[in-house]
Amino acid sequence: MIAILLSPVYILVNLYLLRWNLWWLAACSSFFKKKGFRITYSCFFLALSLSPLFSFLITEPSLKWFFKHLSNYWLGTFLYILLIILIGDIIRFILLHCSRVNKVKLRSRKTFILTGAIVIFCILSVSLYGIVHARTLKVKEYQITVDKSCEAGNLKVVLIADLHMGYNIGHRYIEKMVRRINALEPDLICIAGDIFDNDYDALDDPAAIEAALGDLESTYGTYACWGNHDINERILAGFTFGSGGLLEDDPRMARLLTDAGITLLNDEAVCIDDSFYLIGRKDITRVEKIEQSRKSPAQLTEGLDKDKPILVLEHQPRQLDEVAAAGADAHLCGHTHNGQLFPGNLLVGFTYDNAYGLERKGDMYSIVTSGVGVWGPGMRVGTDSEIVEIDIEFSQAPSA
Repeated sequence: MIAILLSPVYILVNLYLLRWNLWWLAACSSFFKKKGFRITYSCFFLALSLSPLFSFLITEPSLKWFFKHLSNYWLGTFLYILLIILIGDIIRFILLHCSRVNKVKLRSRKTFILTGAIVIFCILSVSLYGIVHARTLKVKEYQITVDKSCEAGNLKVVLIADLHMGYNIGHRYIEKMVRRINALEPDLICIAGDIFDNDYDALDDPAAIEAALGDLESTYGTYACWGNHDINERILAGFTFGSGGLLEDDPRMARLLTDAGITLLNDEAVCIDDSFYLIGRKDITRVEKIEQSRKSPAQLTEGLDKDKPILVLEHQPRQLDEVAAAGADAHLCGHTHNGQLFPGNLLVGFTYDNAYGLERKGDMYSIVTSGVGVWGPGMRVGTDSEIVEIDIEFSQAPSA
């Protein structure tokens, strides 16, 4: 629905950008003023700007793959085209109202050509950086102390989320992620949802992905919960485009994880090594689309031995106060991507109590990762693709 509402604005903005493109090219050379070139360039630009729509409508696999990749890169680039042109217009406006600036020179053809060249250089530089940076996996470390005892001793927990396996993320990237995780020698691996990107058929090599995930190594195993994108649903420009009714689960998603040795927790708790609990919550958005209900934090911790550490794995960092009040010691989440693209990382904090990083909620630690993969645009600017390493110490000694 959001994509449909924004589409008229998107089209008008692209026509505005096309006009400025043609003006700048015409200023650079008389060749670019020729009708044949202007028509050819306009068709190319419009095809690029409409690539999200083509990727949505086309069903032939190879063409869909091409336009999906093209549109994912275009959407990120489009953001920075708008942002950088806006900054350029603000600077130009200020200079035009500055008494010491030569207005004739500012409006000259040479200045126009130079300004356009600088703008294009900035757009390409930021976009290429974003594409490369999105594939650069970093390890973020946190140390927390829980005022309980744990028979297993201190724990090293690796948290990952938002793999978004599909058109943006393929098996080679997952293999790299697995190697980085195994090098950390974790006790426990937690995957906080959005493992898939709304389309199981978009996986480049399901068997290779299953094999890679099956190679994850830890003392107590790998556990996961679902996210809002872990369901087959059509996507337009990064936005889900449902049919209006309840959606059906895709059993292939759960089967791939199960065959890879990953345990899915769907509103349930497990006691690991008789030492600590791990609870996996259903995703609040996915519930509305498919599962219809989920347990409250209090219901999930009811009957648990609260002298033992309690870790809660959930996709979205919501209901932090309720989770803390239910007795959780750590709440492990993803979903936000930390905004993924600047200036999103400056705005996402207005939506969540903890949009990214480590915060305390009473006696509970809230930890939110920016995620391993990307959603929509295949770029990251101002944020990192990350694996989170959490070293948990327990202040009380285990009972003899």
